[in-house]
Amino acid sequence: MTLYWECVRGIVLREWLRFVQQRSRFLSALVRPLLWLVVFAAGFRAALGIAIIEPYDTYITYETYIVPGLACMILLFNGMQGSLSMVYDREMGSMRVLLTSPLPRSFLLASKLLATALISLLQVYAFLAIAWVYGVQPPALGLLTALPALLLVALLLSALGLLLSNGIRQLENFAGVMNFVIFPLFFLSSALYPLWKMREASEWLYWICAINPFTHAVELVRHALYARLEPTALVICIGLSALFSLLAVLSFNPQHAALRRSA
Repeated sequence: MTLYWECVRGIVLREWLRFVQQRSRFLSALVRPLLWLVVFAAGFRAALGIAIIEPYDTYITYETYIVPGLACMILLFNGMQGSLSMVYDREMGSMRVLLTSPLPRSFLLASKLLATALISLLQVYAFLAIAWVYGVQPPALGLLTALPALLLVALLLSALGLLLSNGIRQLENFAGVMNFVIFPLFFLSSALYPLWKMREASEWLYWICAINPFTHAVELVRHALYARLEPTALVICIGLSALFSLLAVLSFNPQHAALRRSA
């Protein structure tokens, strides 16, 4: 048991040190959602006005509506950033060194996912603190009840990023693949506008957003921030987290970079 704990502690500490040394990563993770909250929300609020949206059952501002989606945006970008570090580690050979550990590969990769998720949570709560000062103030209890939901979503998106990174052979291909994944997931979801608003515009676009896994992740966090449970979103997020994690472990191959260089 001590060996497992030391493994988790070592991987989390490694990711923390990497994060501390990359301060621009922290700032960039905050700049994106803050731009949406402070700048773009003004235009969207003028267009959308106010709406009755669960779990609030009351009139809310547009800024209040999008904060959970912007928090999930941070988790999404950090999940993809974690997959970039996985590709880099595989290129440099450090991942193969890590896998020489006697511990199961699945446990090592799960520790990597957990480390990425914990780093993401720090950035999310930093964003929520800034949003609180800006005037978007969910219940104090909601900040606590949202923690398990945010952790689950962080693990889900980190597992998705790891699964995608397994198919990337070179660092040069990373940006194109990630942009092809990040922006459709984010914009075709309920992060920025309610699904009923989307349905008014286009029925087929509504159904695309409804089946988007990121939509369920956002709704889980949105309800949790107001101390409510969205059972459908919870079941979907747990199921997808398990599925993506399993596929990521099964498809992981630390020899990709070595095979490419030898070829």
